[in-house]
Amino acid sequence: QVQLVESGGGLVQTGESLRLSCAASGLTFSNYGIGWFRQAPGKEREFVAACSRSGITTSYADSVKGRFTIFRDNAKNTVYLQMNSLKPEDTAVYYCAADSRLRRTGLPSTSSGLYEYWGQGTQVTVSS
Repeated sequence: QVQLVESGGGLVQTGESLRLSCAASGLTFSNYGIGWFRQAPGKEREFVAACSRSGITTSYADSVKGRFTIFRDNAKNTVYLQMNSLKPEDTAVYYCAADSRLRRTGLPSTSSGLYEYWGQGTQVTVSS
């Protein structure tokens, strides 16, 4: 049974940092690209960041570029999202997702509908 378990969310103030973790089990982790998505109340789930199987190739939404970093440790079956300079608009439930069907870039899709597995999410709240 495949499981993705996010952790590390919480309540922080504007400008502070958080590191989210996504621990995977039940799959050959290094065969999967990983994406982070977020969903704020009343809004659609949106792409945040993604990384290739090795973690060498990454992509980011424009709204988080330069502030967030995605990286992975395949030996620990874990992917991370380092979030710096947080803003109130970053408030959302954050989800990690895994997909083995990668594009020519080696990255998974930015479309949430194309991922095979999802975690349950972790809440991030940024107060102003």
